[in-house]
Amino acid sequence: MTDQLKHKAYHSWVAIDIAKDYNVVMVELTDGKTRRFRMANSGKDHDRLIEVIRELPQPCHIGFEATGNYHRPLAYRLLTEGFDVSLISSLASARYREAIFNSWDKNDPKDAGILLELLKRGIVQTYVDPIRSGYHDIQELSKTYSNITLSRTRLQHSILTHYLPLYFPEMAKFWCSTRNAWWINYLLHFPTPASVIQYSEQAFCQIASPIIGRKMNKQAKLLELYEAAQHSIGLPIASDSLACQTFQLQLQRYQELTNQRQQLEQQAETTLSMNPDYCLLKTVPGIGPIVAMTILAEGGDLRRFNHHRQFLKYCGLDLAKNQSGNFRGLDKLSKRGNARLRLALYMASLHAIRQTENSFRNKFHRYTQATPKDADCKRKAMTAVMAKMARVIHALIKSGTPYQGYFEVSPSGSIPLCRAVGATRTP
Repeated sequence: MTDQLKHKAYHSWVAIDIAKDYNVVMVELTDGKTRRFRMANSGKDHDRLIEVIRELPQPCHIGFEATGNYHRPLAYRLLTEGFDVSLISSLASARYREAIFNSWDKNDPKDAGILLELLKRGIVQTYVDPIRSGYHDIQELSKTYSNITLSRTRLQHSILTHYLPLYFPEMAKFWCSTRNAWWINYLLHFPTPASVIQYSEQAFCQIASPIIGRKMNKQAKLLELYEAAQHSIGLPIASDSLACQTFQLQLQRYQELTNQRQQLEQQAETTLSMNPDYCLLKTVPGIGPIVAMTILAEGGDLRRFNHHRQFLKYCGLDLAKNQSGNFRGLDKLSKRGNARLRLALYMASLHAIRQTENSFRNKFHRYTQATPKDADCKRKAMTAVMAKMARVIHALIKSGTPYQGYFEVSPSGSIPLCRAVGATRTP
């Protein structure tokens, strides 16, 4: 909640329980009078809601839950009309409902009443509209790229675990990267061993040579492919069979998804190349075009976070305590934040520690040098590197200066995890 909302004295509150088709609205004034009505998600009812709110004593505070994307049109309309709009956590609403009613039972009127109570108590979050803040296009580009990547990964697993074991198991050993364009192109032309051995060795090498592209030791690779087809244990299906056609259809779909991914990568680079925040993010080791785009899409304008701990909490990288009486549990990540942003930081940290020399790699090795094979220690080290990455990103955006490599060294040679994440160790 912003300081402006904390110190503002509201004369009326409006809580909206948003759904796909209909919303339940509950209004309360300072004298305790309440009003509840139902409205449809239509332009006519949106206009009616605006008229109702304008007739209320001002200033008026409006709150709602993030319900998929159904809240976006109404929130944009309310912000355009100049009203104070806040977001209410779905988790806070559920926990408060169970605490008040001692039951998980719920319905729309009850949910609207719960939202109203949370709104009056100030248990709200700042709502940032992507269109008004100028990040809508970046968000859509990032989400589309993520969806295409997910579909491509699922299709890849289907090809490797279903189609290949049936029709051409020997081709699995030639798969070494997700960017093996020649591998997909080869299977499109030679989906079964029968489609290979129908040619002589010399004829096959001549036909397949342009398919696999420019490779070192191309002749040896072609001979290896031909040898694998000759001794294949794949099912003997015809090249014109329905099963083979479905296999090729999946390969074509994988190729199309790969091309769409490449187009989005180029579009992201072209669109964001003039964005100063994007250029600053790319100076950080481990952050490439896609990760930088994801950070901008999910984090928005990082300058709105006054302190890096706020940004860490937004990412879900803040430490949570578990203690009761004499019991002192271990500090763990809360993970109550943006999961996509946290994943982007993880991927950036993973790439950074694999580079030759930078402060992130140095920090990771200082944490793991005593027990290099300890998986738990590696996980904690990655957490510390992710937190450092988040702090560096926040500092770069706020200061407007590119990344400059440095190495943090304490007198003992290491920094505790609680300090690295920005929390206080449990006594």
